[in-house]
Amino acid sequence: MASRNTRILEAAARVIARRGVRGLRVEELAAEAGVSTGLIYYHFKDRTGILRHTLEFINDRAERYTNARDPQAPPLGPREELQQVLLLELQDSEEVRENSAAWGELRASAVFDPALREDLARATLVWVQEVAALLGQVRPMAPAARLAAAAERLTALLEGLSMRWLSGGVGIDHARALMESGIDAELAALEQR
Repeated sequence: MASRNTRILEAAARVIARRGVRGLRVEELAAEAGVSTGLIYYHFKDRTGILRHTLEFINDRAERYTNARDPQAPPLGPREELQQVLLLELQDSEEVRENSAAWGELRASAVFDPALREDLARATLVWVQEVAALLGQVRPMAPAARLAAAAERLTALLEGLSMRWLSGGVGIDHARALMESGIDAELAALEQR
C-alpha cells in the first residue's frame, strides 16, 4: 500500500494534469487522495510545498519508467539507451500522459511564479545533464558544451512533441518518429568537428 505522502502526490499529479496548477485546490486534492486537508498542510506546509514536492514526484516517476529494464534482457548499447530513455516519454500509458501533462502545467505556471520557476529550472538542468551524459556515451569525443547544447535541443523537442501529442496535434507514432529523427540529427552533428 502506498504511503500517505505518495497517495497525496499521485493525487496532486492527477489534479494538476486535469485542472492545471491554478485549478489545484487543497480541498479537491484531499478528496482525490482520500485524506484530510489538515494532513496535506501537515506534510507539505502550503501550496508551494505541494507544488515543489509534486514536481519532484513526477521527475522521480519519469526516471523510474524511462530507466525500467527487464533484468533478463541483454544490456542496451549507448545509442539504444539514449533512444529508449527519450522515447519512453512518448508512450501511450496513463502514467506517462499524466506525468507529461502535469509537467507541462507546472512549466506554464512557472512563467508567473518565481519560486516554481527556480525549481523547474533546476529539474530541467538535471534532465539536460542526464541526456548530455547519455549523448556523451554515444559520442565520447564530443566537447561537453556541444553535448549540453544537443541535450537542451532534444529535451525541448521532446517537451514540444509531448504537448502536441497530448493535445491531439500529432499522433504518438509520428511524435516518436520525429523524436528519433531529432536524435539522429543531433548525433550526426556531434560527429562532425
